[in-house]
Amino acid sequence: LDSAVLDAVSHFMSENKPVAAICHGAQILTAAKVIEGRTVSAYPACRPEVELAGATYADISVDAAVTDGNLVTAPAWPAHPVWLAQFHRVLNAAQPDSLAA
Repeated sequence: LDSAVLDAVSHFMSENKPVAAICHGAQILTAAKVIEGRTVSAYPACRPEVELAGATYADISVDAAVTDGNLVTAPAWPAHPVWLAQFHRVLNAAQPDSLAA
């Protein structure tokens, strides 16, 4: 509920900058009101919050992740390898052509 955190998340989402959230991180996204119309995964207990925020809850396995544009989300720590790989692709896509590897 830190306003500086919510402002930073809102800025990144409105500017289409890369954002990643895992587990209960979806609560920050819902508090920042930035996931309406998105597909988002999170810890299963966060599903109601995700859906009440106007997002589609991605009911995926605990070791999977989902990318929706600039946003990469996953349900829990077993997804770290796949979540980080997807976020890496989003980061690379966000680089100007002159800096892309």
